[in-house]
Amino acid sequence: MTATARNPFSRSAMRDRFTAWIPLPVAFAFLVTAAAPAAAFDLKTVIDKAQALAKQPYEAPKKIPDFMRELSYDQFRGIRFDPDQQLWAGSGSRFGVMLMVPGLFFTHSVKINIVDSTGVKSLAFNKGYFQSNDDALMKKLPADLGYAGFKLTFPLNTPKVHDQFLSFAGASYFRAVGAGDNFGISARGAALDTGLLSGEEFPDFIEYWLERPSAKADAMRIYALMNSKRLTGAYRFTVRPGAATRVDVQAVLFTRDQIPLLGIAPLTSMFYYGENTARPNGHWRPEVHDSDGLAIHNGTGEWLWNPLLNPSVLSTQGFNVDNVKGFGLLQRDRRFASYQDPEARYDNRPSTWVHTEGNWGKGRVMLIQIPTNSETNDNIVAFWSPPEAVPAGQQLRFAYRLDFGGADALDHAKDKTLGRAVDTHIGRGDLVGGGNAAGSYRVLIDFQGGKLDKLPADAAVGTAVTAQEGGQIIEQFVTYVAPSKVWRLSILARPAKDKPLALRAALRQDDQALTETWTYTLPQDNSFSEHAP
Repeated sequence: MTATARNPFSRSAMRDRFTAWIPLPVAFAFLVTAAAPAAAFDLKTVIDKAQALAKQPYEAPKKIPDFMRELSYDQFRGIRFDPDQQLWAGSGSRFGVMLMVPGLFFTHSVKINIVDSTGVKSLAFNKGYFQSNDDALMKKLPADLGYAGFKLTFPLNTPKVHDQFLSFAGASYFRAVGAGDNFGISARGAALDTGLLSGEEFPDFIEYWLERPSAKADAMRIYALMNSKRLTGAYRFTVRPGAATRVDVQAVLFTRDQIPLLGIAPLTSMFYYGENTARPNGHWRPEVHDSDGLAIHNGTGEWLWNPLLNPSVLSTQGFNVDNVKGFGLLQRDRRFASYQDPEARYDNRPSTWVHTEGNWGKGRVMLIQIPTNSETNDNIVAFWSPPEAVPAGQQLRFAYRLDFGGADALDHAKDKTLGRAVDTHIGRGDLVGGGNAAGSYRVLIDFQGGKLDKLPADAAVGTAVTAQEGGQIIEQFVTYVAPSKVWRLSILARPAKDKPLALRAALRQDDQALTETWTYTLPQDNSFSEHAP
């Protein structure tokens, strides 16, 4: 399995730049807020549509004309929405809507409705919203082409400029930024069988309802209807742009058929290489990634940090959790020096944290890492999944919040007591500077923050290091590195024969945790092995 290009927000496409799964009838009222301006429309309207749709045979969305799907990237990018035409411009509204034309990656249109005090109105396609230097192409656009999706604008960074901060387009993908961020990581409505050899199914948002906010509103609501062969769903998104843009999600799902691996609150990102991997031959930038680690706040109160990697073969990991509090894919390293790329600005890519609401029960946070030989493909997926396959005929509900922004601006950053892993370095353990143990690896983890920052450099800091999969810890010790003001845990470890090196580590003092728990699985076939190219 290779890295997917299914996400139309991958670098190649956009370089220009819940509660536990339980039956619906149980106490659903908390999901429904005050009615929209059109009193006859609310989330229940969408739920009824999703439930009725689930009882009907699946019909794939009608594809747009072939010539639109066969456009080159430059041709498609050349069709631009006129920003002066954005919805609600001139009305004093702080929110605006820019529409997206289908084509290339966006192979079908979606229905978009506006909900306001006059009722619910379908938004008809208008060629006049778009501009292009290719007059011949513009003449060929069908009058009923429809829209691929939309982008929301808001004065996010300066009071008088409407910045694009959130977009919905392509399958059930959406992505957002906080103030000062560049677009990167994406979220999805749901993921079906991601990482399984049977193949992945991509649900589509097929219809949207945009509730027009009042002129001074700082939040906006969006409703969406989702459909796929095995799943339908009703969603409400309450969006609050800011230093970290918040998206509160209410979701109700209906299964048409059994789903072996249902992904809730899925996040999709890119990791090509970083400080914990060897740099690919010929590449000059120190690191290239949108996210550098998976963070989990499990039901026991423990914080986990798992640095990402770009494996040579598909990697699927499951972290067992009971009533998980939150998880996210983070771009923890926001130092420009780590990337040295003034165009892509990977140092400004947002992190995304999923804050769960209610009791999600037993489940797994899944991390899917797909091999890629380019930064143009999204190859990292993380989501929560029930412990078993979800049968057909189920009604499921979930509530959660997504925060998009710099890692320090997220809900995840509120716990200030624990130190965090800020860097992970790995090398062979039989080379000068690494050690003299054949078949071993030297692993260095730099921790910083929390109580660690208040300790003197000669403090007695202990370790808690374990190896799984039959691995052997040869040595471990902690030192304070004054130039970078970090506490460095150095581990020399050897994996068992024909096994990956799987480690867990944390710093402790007087039997109290000083840091989050760092976890890592180094595959047998890796960029540091003796036989690596």
